[in-house]
Amino acid sequence: MDLETVPGVGATTAEQLAQLDDPERALREGDVAAIARAPQISDGRAARIARGAIRQRHDDHDEFLQTDRARELYQSVLGLLQERAVTNYAQKHLETLYPSTTRSRIDEVRSFVTEAVEREPAPEILDALAGVSPLESPSNLRVRERCLATSDAETYAQAEQTFPELSIELVEDARDLSELARGYSTVIAIDEAFAGLDLTGDVRVLPDAFDRIEEVVPERLLTFFASNRERLLAAATVHEKAAIEPPCDLDALRDCLERLTDEGTIAGDDELVQLQRALDDLDTAVSSAERVANDHLREAIQEQNVTIEGADLLSLVEQGARVDSLLERELADEFTAAIEAARSELLDILAVDDYDAIAERVFADDPTFPVERREEPVGRLQTELTAARDRRARRLKADLASDLADLREPVERLVSAALELDVELALSRFARDFDCTMPVFEDDADEVCSGFTIAGGRSTLLDVPFEAVEPVDYAVEGVALLSGVNSGGKTSTIDLVGLVVILAQMGLPVPAEHVRLERFDALYYQEKNQGTLDAGAFETTLRSFGNLVHGAGNRLVLVDELESITEPGASAKIIAGILGALDEQGTTSVFVSHLAGEIRAAADIDVQIDGIEAVGLVDGELQVNRSPVKGRLARSTPELIVEKLAQESSAEGRFYDQLLAKFEE
Repeated sequence: MDLETVPGVGATTAEQLAQLDDPERALREGDVAAIARAPQISDGRAARIARGAIRQRHDDHDEFLQTDRARELYQSVLGLLQERAVTNYAQKHLETLYPSTTRSRIDEVRSFVTEAVEREPAPEILDALAGVSPLESPSNLRVRERCLATSDAETYAQAEQTFPELSIELVEDARDLSELARGYSTVIAIDEAFAGLDLTGDVRVLPDAFDRIEEVVPERLLTFFASNRERLLAAATVHEKAAIEPPCDLDALRDCLERLTDEGTIAGDDELVQLQRALDDLDTAVSSAERVANDHLREAIQEQNVTIEGADLLSLVEQGARVDSLLERELADEFTAAIEAARSELLDILAVDDYDAIAERVFADDPTFPVERREEPVGRLQTELTAARDRRARRLKADLASDLADLREPVERLVSAALELDVELALSRFARDFDCTMPVFEDDADEVCSGFTIAGGRSTLLDVPFEAVEPVDYAVEGVALLSGVNSGGKTSTIDLVGLVVILAQMGLPVPAEHVRLERFDALYYQEKNQGTLDAGAFETTLRSFGNLVHGAGNRLVLVDELESITEPGASAKIIAGILGALDEQGTTSVFVSHLAGEIRAAADIDVQIDGIEAVGLVDGELQVNRSPVKGRLARSTPELIVEKLAQESSAEGRFYDQLLAKFEE
């Protein structure tokens, strides 16, 4: 698959995508999470790439939304869906849903949504989803206590690419390896030629290092799991709360995570903790042991009765007088006891086994006061403890990395499944919140229909609680004029039509009791202009309708009060002509207009007029039947007011009757 053939994928993006394990699968399936794992590709960009790949797969290259208002309606729909997603990933993934012109894409989404709406968006699942996000691979990881060594320049270059976390060293012979071992806790030689050599220091020969990445640099896996700990635990909880079969043993995953610190080091191993604590406390332990020995000797000296008073002797000693022979002669037993106490104190504080011999050498057996540490044994003890710690840590890291290696791919699926569940739950919440049903397309039904039929439709765009929205029934086949009083709901009605059609062609359920419609190739929605247009803008508007009536395809045209573009008389004639051309093409069209009567009179065809009827005025408030009545020109608000005055007035009743009669002419 040529990645650059996908819309929106250029040469640079193709190179980024090529670094994925299976970019073709990710693009084929529109896998936003997988695409977003490519270098420098954000979730939003991944969604756009996925949508381009989906369009390519379905040969779906025609744009359904042809006007700004149509695109605004789509963005409103998308916003309602995204509001019901918990994760940023799901919000971006929902952007791959778009109104399509191809049956295969619409049916694909409908199949997915049919299962998604059955998901129960339980609060505990949504709470767990709040902690889920795509997994991240930590960058700039460096392991400084270990290096790789090779004598081959080509192998050196390969190692730099494969093991960016480690230092890679060029060597010539065993002596170079031994020299490296002085500066690193572990040296890994990756040349077969070094096998069997007598090497000093911690030098390992692994000719197959490139096949044993988890063993050579276990920190890569450990850091990955440590940095993604909360995401993984949240995804595990999602699977449990939603009763989804996980791709791995969740108890085993949690056990592995408990063995990790947040920094990616080993947690919970007593021996490793003891070794690290001994290293941290070494200087303090030696100093404490010195104090124990010297305190013991001070007390012993002060209690001695020799040629000079003990206090005087102590003063001499503290002034630096050499009293080795005196100590050996008079205080040999006490000195031995002091040294033993010091060694015991040192070993008690360090609390590690197998280091007694080195610890005993920290304090010399030769009598001296004050007792002082010997730096060489202290350094040796530190070296031995460090080596023991590193060996233990390396072994534990390798063991844990081996366990985590088996989980690496399953946890990707674990998190991906949780994120995809959020997408499904967003769709389910949308369908539940707005009482949605799946629409029926004309080629899915037993009888072919054209246009659209909406029963019990309720707009999700009104600035009132959805429960308060009055349901609307409306059906159009061919061209129709929609009349009605001001604020009666004409614009809301065609908004509802546009909303329902967009959702249906996205493959999604619609906010209605029942909907039947044909599959449209495009939606044109011309919103109402604010005020009369100047000559240039008027010409541009007419040109857009010229292109429209000469276009091909099965289209839906919605127009809101086109008469506002110029004088009412001219508007009526223009609209009548446009309706005639659209009717000749068999285009489903709804024009909202206050000039329905004038347009019908100017038209060369029998134009259907539907009316949103005002049933009267109650306490100054207009009472309206929101569902358009077929074949009826709706009365205007002024007519209703005149009628109300004619009914209520006695003295001026004849005047109001005359005015009312004018509406009937």
